[in-house]
Amino acid sequence: MTNIVLPIDFSDATDRLVNGALKFAQETKGKIFLIHVAPADIGFAIGDMGFQYFPEVEQNEIKEELIRLNAIEKRIMEKGIECEHLLRQGIAGDIILDYAKEKNADYIVMGSHGRSGIYDVFVGSLTKELTRRSTLPVLVIPIH
Repeated sequence: MTNIVLPIDFSDATDRLVNGALKFAQETKGKIFLIHVAPADIGFAIGDMGFQYFPEVEQNEIKEELIRLNAIEKRIMEKGIECEHLLRQGIAGDIILDYAKEKNADYIVMGSHGRSGIYDVFVGSLTKELTRRSTLPVLVIPIH
């Protein structure tokens, strides 16, 4: 069985990325390990008094993201593909690579919006980072 780590960010392209990973998993008799990495500062806001932490905001956001992960996992399993999911907070690149190692992944499947150049300089690209840092093959699915 092929172990496939599939990081998702709940962007508009998530459905296309999941569909591509599903096709790959069907072709390789794979199991999908979904992961979503939430920012560590999800409950912080800047107000009149500077930075403030609102634990209820963080808890609600995490709860919503877990509901979305469960729905995607269910959708994948309905297609006959084994799946499990995890939500962690922190630095996405590090957490994804650690999770891939933990799950003995054979592949990491990422999406590419086809952006490059100045976008990467100012915003960064998780896909670009993982293709550079990973010791595993990274399958990049175009999702424009």
